[in-house]
Amino acid sequence: MKKLWLQIARATLILSSTIGLCGSSVLAQSPSSAELKHKVDVYLRNMFAFGPDVKLVVGDFKETGIPGLLETDIALTIGENKENAKMWVSKDGKFLLRGELNDMSKDALAENRSKLDLKNAPAAGNPNGSITVVEFADFECPVCRNLHEAIRGLLPKYPQVRLVFKDFPIEQIHPWARTAALAGRCAYEQDPKAFWKLYDSLYDNQDLISAANAWDKVVDYAGQAGLKTDAFKACMTSPEAAAAVEASIANAKLMEVGSTPTLFVNGRRIVGADPHQLEQFLQYEIQQTSAKKN
Repeated sequence: MKKLWLQIARATLILSSTIGLCGSSVLAQSPSSAELKHKVDVYLRNMFAFGPDVKLVVGDFKETGIPGLLETDIALTIGENKENAKMWVSKDGKFLLRGELNDMSKDALAENRSKLDLKNAPAAGNPNGSITVVEFADFECPVCRNLHEAIRGLLPKYPQVRLVFKDFPIEQIHPWARTAALAGRCAYEQDPKAFWKLYDSLYDNQDLISAANAWDKVVDYAGQAGLKTDAFKACMTSPEAAAAVEASIANAKLMEVGSTPTLFVNGRRIVGADPHQLEQFLQYEIQQTSAKKN
């Protein structure tokens, strides 16, 4: 899914003039905090022509560990579409930054791996593989379908890979995505191997599925995958299936996944369906493993 405001440039360099500014270490609930929120709101609305129909909420400011720089979350709502972005602002209100702020004293990849919840998630490939690819996806997402084709071609080439699927249905723009996510969960609970048959069917027939026929379609595909359809339908309406999908969504949010597909290759993030970048990451991991052995 495309970001709602990709037009906001992603900067990766913090201007030196934002560092070392004077100011209180706590801005929460102070007048200066309210003024700074207002300034950010006015700036973004003016820069990107957000009218009164656009809801923009500037979150509370947090210290970053960098003198003079604060972190905030921006929540943007346009109609039924919602987007969240992390931003940084200088305490004097001069500079606004969007991008990634990386602490090079930490192992970011290890931190990502520790936060990914892989319990009770469908997995394919080598269960003992040295490379774990975690895919956050939405069955109604066209770009996810493109990634599906790429992964289907790449997996046989890389026996070192374990692929783990995680649901992230974006219901604001994909009306049958949750139905498909529940179907995948129920297929997995009944027969883990059948999940991957359903996975293929959903992407291969994506153009034939609509909000009106999604239930009938997933039941049909479940039957084709060899599942017991009565048990499958009962599972589809169960609180357990709903809770499993919600848990996957919560993990996606913890990982700051904002669009689908998003992959993590041994903790290294890829956003979008770029088979060349995916293969680059796989080859890099293989080379690193080989170098450690030697």
